[in-house]
Amino acid sequence: MFGSGLIKGLGITLKHFTDTYTDDRKKVPSRYQDSIKLDDHRRIMEQPITQEGLFTIQYPEERRLLPERFRYIPMLLWDTEKGEDRCTACGICAKVCPPQCIWIVRDSDANGKPVTRPAEFYIDVSVCMSCSFCTEFCPFDAIKMNHDFELAVYDRYPQLVYDKAELTVPLEYYAALWPTQFADEQARMKREEEEAKRKDEEKKRVAEEKAKVKAAGVVASAAPVAEAAPVDAEAAAKKARLEELKRQAAEKAKARREGGA
Repeated sequence: MFGSGLIKGLGITLKHFTDTYTDDRKKVPSRYQDSIKLDDHRRIMEQPITQEGLFTIQYPEERRLLPERFRYIPMLLWDTEKGEDRCTACGICAKVCPPQCIWIVRDSDANGKPVTRPAEFYIDVSVCMSCSFCTEFCPFDAIKMNHDFELAVYDRYPQLVYDKAELTVPLEYYAALWPTQFADEQARMKREEEEAKRKDEEKKRVAEEKAKVKAAGVVASAAPVAEAAPVDAEAAAKKARLEELKRQAAEKAKARREGGA
């Protein structure tokens, strides 16, 4: 029937319109009361998955509570416990970045020798596609995805080229944004540390056993030498006695020759 699609579409719109008010009246107080008050002018609204109809947020006074796995642009982590950057300037994130929006300059010491930390770290967020490849390939968990999506500026360059200072956040900030992932990473790091400790203890035990075996071998090899020493002394004494007898015999033979003469 001509126009049936239009009528069906309007029916779906009407259903969403009525569900908005029906779902709102099911809850006392209203579903819009489930919010977190930041201050007098800002609130964080939590939108449940099971809600029906439309959910209106009065942005920017009200903002939606973002899910943990929401990602926008990368951020660099500062390890507050160690007091250093997690980033070692290995450059893997820049190599795997599809739009090539990351570039890094490695730092160097007073003698000009490269060191494992970035002197400069830039991300062109106007090009970043929020793929999170950099976070997945980073071997040191030094770069993660931020939730900050309010990046509107008047000039694209240089304001949308973020440097190291703008990208760096403390580890506690990441733990607050990604609590589940942070807990999993901490548990994994603890297991790796325990495994490394166990391997070190195993290597130490094997080295001690080898040292004991080597020491026992040295003692065993020294014992026959000590036993052979008296035998060598006896042989030398016999040889010296034989030489003495030969000398005496030679003297007697000489004396007989002289007496006969």
